[in-house]
Amino acid sequence: METQPSHPSHPSLPALRPLASEILAVPPSLGPVRLVGIDGHAGSGKTTFAGALAEALGGVPVLRLDDVATHEELFGWVGRLRAQVLEPLAAGRAAHWAPYDWVERRFGPERVLEPDAVLLVEGVGAGRRALRPHLARLLWMETPRVKSWGRGRDRDGRELSDFWDGWERAELAHFSDDPSRPFADILVRQSGTGYEWTSGAAGVAGTDACVTEGDESPQG
Repeated sequence: METQPSHPSHPSLPALRPLASEILAVPPSLGPVRLVGIDGHAGSGKTTFAGALAEALGGVPVLRLDDVATHEELFGWVGRLRAQVLEPLAAGRAAHWAPYDWVERRFGPERVLEPDAVLLVEGVGAGRRALRPHLARLLWMETPRVKSWGRGRDRDGRELSDFWDGWERAELAHFSDDPSRPFADILVRQSGTGYEWTSGAAGVAGTDACVTEGDESPQG
């Protein structure tokens, strides 16, 4: 019998627990599920933050919108997400969906999402108007657009520069027509020592909070 390697807890775990408790205290927003959107520019750190928050919430699932979008539908995935994920979870049923393979340019094997207490949805467009009625909370990664895109380009390398050229145009058009930040309940900022979060325009005024974490390369 093989033993599985241990995975150390994310260094932000203890300090993120107050935010996790706040999320768990809000009523479900999609059937029995608290759907939490984590939005921001490409490269703003959504994936890293979502992973840390999911752990603080006890290992809740994370749905990455990169797995829902396709080359042809960078933002035209709402109907598919609604039919495969939102409608089943709203009815208290497991959702069956197939993630997109960006290398093979096709959808991969089906996956299952059970109607857990919380589902984090992270990706550009997680706070779009079609999803906001279903969200218990909307978090926005407060990283400037140019800085975010620079991170993403550095991460993906020159071989994807053409893709990034097209992505930047598409993201600008998306947020121009359907902005998320004005509707965010919480704004999340990342520094070299951790995260800070404050109430967004849609949130209730509250006290600033700080989260300490290790110096990791942001993803998302």
